[in-house]
Amino acid sequence: MRFRLRVCSMMPLLAVLAGLGLAVAQQKPFTLEQVMSAPFPSDLVAAPAGGKMAWVFDVCGVRNIWVAEPPDYKAREVTSYAEDDGQEIDELAWTPDARAIVYVRGGDFETNREAPNPRSIPQGVEQDIWMVTLTGDLPRKVAAGHTPAVSPRGDAVAYVYKGQVWLATLNGNDKPMQLVHAGGKAEGLHWSPDGSNLAFVSGRDEHSFIGVYDFSQKSLRYLDPSVDRDRDPVWSPDGKQVAYLRLPAKSGEEGFGPRRAGPPWSIRVADVATGVGREIWRAHEGQGSVFHALSAEQQLFWMAGGQLVFPWEGDGWLHLHSIPVGGGAATPMTPGDFEVENVVQTPDRREVIFSSNQDDTDRRHLWREVASATQPIRITSGQGIEWAPVVLSDGQGIALLRSDAQWPARPAQVDQDGVVHDLASGSMPSDFPAAQLVAPQLVMITATDGMKMHGQIFTPSTPRAGERHPALVFFHGGSRRQMLLGWHYMQYYHNAYALNQYLASRGYIVLSVNYRSGIGYGMEFREALNYGATGASEFNDVQGAGNYLRSRPDVDPGRIGLWGGSYGGYLTALGLARASDMFACGVDFHGVHDWNLEFPRTVNPEDPQKAEKWARVAYESSPLADVKTWRSPVLLIQGDDDRNVSFSNMVVLVEALRKQGVEFQQIVFPDEVHAFLTHKHWLTAYHAAADFFDKHINGGR
Repeated sequence: MRFRLRVCSMMPLLAVLAGLGLAVAQQKPFTLEQVMSAPFPSDLVAAPAGGKMAWVFDVCGVRNIWVAEPPDYKAREVTSYAEDDGQEIDELAWTPDARAIVYVRGGDFETNREAPNPRSIPQGVEQDIWMVTLTGDLPRKVAAGHTPAVSPRGDAVAYVYKGQVWLATLNGNDKPMQLVHAGGKAEGLHWSPDGSNLAFVSGRDEHSFIGVYDFSQKSLRYLDPSVDRDRDPVWSPDGKQVAYLRLPAKSGEEGFGPRRAGPPWSIRVADVATGVGREIWRAHEGQGSVFHALSAEQQLFWMAGGQLVFPWEGDGWLHLHSIPVGGGAATPMTPGDFEVENVVQTPDRREVIFSSNQDDTDRRHLWREVASATQPIRITSGQGIEWAPVVLSDGQGIALLRSDAQWPARPAQVDQDGVVHDLASGSMPSDFPAAQLVAPQLVMITATDGMKMHGQIFTPSTPRAGERHPALVFFHGGSRRQMLLGWHYMQYYHNAYALNQYLASRGYIVLSVNYRSGIGYGMEFREALNYGATGASEFNDVQGAGNYLRSRPDVDPGRIGLWGGSYGGYLTALGLARASDMFACGVDFHGVHDWNLEFPRTVNPEDPQKAEKWARVAYESSPLADVKTWRSPVLLIQGDDDRNVSFSNMVVLVEALRKQGVEFQQIVFPDEVHAFLTHKHWLTAYHAAADFFDKHINGGR
């Protein structure tokens, strides 16, 4: 597959807007509802036949599956759900003939706990596997469960239900059956190429096995079992071997903190018939010895030439490497000071297509490479952001998701000539305010300890000379995240980008900070010393952001606020607790306020003194430890079914603020989770945040 890069085509809607001459000055101020009205695409998957593709569109909380197929690739819906009910659609899987899609609706796709019910539906909700054809039939429920893997023969789907492996026929004639009755919790189901075997990961607390179920023998074999954590199995093309990662056993892990080195991880290959495994490669001691995963469904890729492609941070950056299946030294495929993120394999197993921030640190573009090469070939470039590539089965190019500073995430296609065509452009609301959005600019910020950080600055589109604006610092969550120079590829931060644009339109200068312990800038930046619960070294970045804004002639130094969610909520609270003289107010979405509520005090019960020291450092790294110097008003927002940050964090902070007499407001969403599942709750929270800032630092407008 070869591509020649050409100038990307623009959405038809762009041309319409240009033709109408809708200049920013001629338009009314846009609303929060307008800037959050664009559909958000996710779960892009290519069909194994027919050149088709499918994805999920979330339109203001209403989630449906869309498809596009040759020859015209006109996008259309194949499901017709109509409510903002908080029930996600995920885990799309095509049937081999590309006539139907199997998917999961409802449930918790992050922690696999009970199905969340953010709308408090009295009759309850559940997580189910469904199938929908492309012929207009209504979706049909297949079974309760998740993680569907359709058989290569197309007659059945394997899936996970209550931690066990099950099988259901797709014709609906037979009752689902449990294939495996075993200890642990199953995940990561992978059929052998001929459909005779099924590999899966059996998670068992501190260790895990690779299991293989043989359909003809109705037998289960664990490959090369050990005390370590085996994961990410991938089949050889002939179905006789399985390659997988082995991460060393680790007990008494001390929760949160930098891990720059540890016992090295390895890659192994096992014979399926005997279960005997062998090590073919091991990471070096020191840098790269701790495994860091790609943002991809797959971590290992068995190539047609007999190589395995895998991620490794041996040089301090997350890169692709290749090794012969028989063993040997790792060949770096993507050298340089950048990081690889999404990776897929072409159907012929000869190339990998991936996104990275090569040559454009605060964006993402697509590249391709064969396993034996050491220099990626560019597919896309420019001022946009491209991610989530999939290779179309008919050889007509690549489907992807993309965005830029003005236009939100949308599905697109790169043809063989390298031309990018947007799909589903008609789904964009006609009043979406793209022409009124500002392009954030890259700025460099110096933390108080001298570390350099990247940030994006949003400024009002029509500033007046000499005017000093209120300003806000935004901190992303994670902390393993990176904000970009455009609409983000994750929906949570896609929403945050919308709010930052809305705030800029209301006269604020907004600084989005890529603080230490985030991704995109190498292993040492991500594994920053003393970060989080081990010392809160990111507070240097919080202060550095405040100093940067104070130094700008267009910022009123007495009107600087903070906002962020999750880890960003933690840094917001930390900034208000330790530096109320610098930050006038803040909005804290589901932040951590006492690290000891997130990690048990007895992290290492065999060493009580060590556990006590850990608990003390964790508390001293928490906003609650400095609440006595907290004076600035704060708005606290959280769902009480939060599965990422304990709701107790909000409870203890409210109690402490009341004792201190600090002004605060609170919004609690019953039955809502961490990343709000309903569009209604996002709007309620964001309106409240904007109103709170207007009241305290923008003249009460």
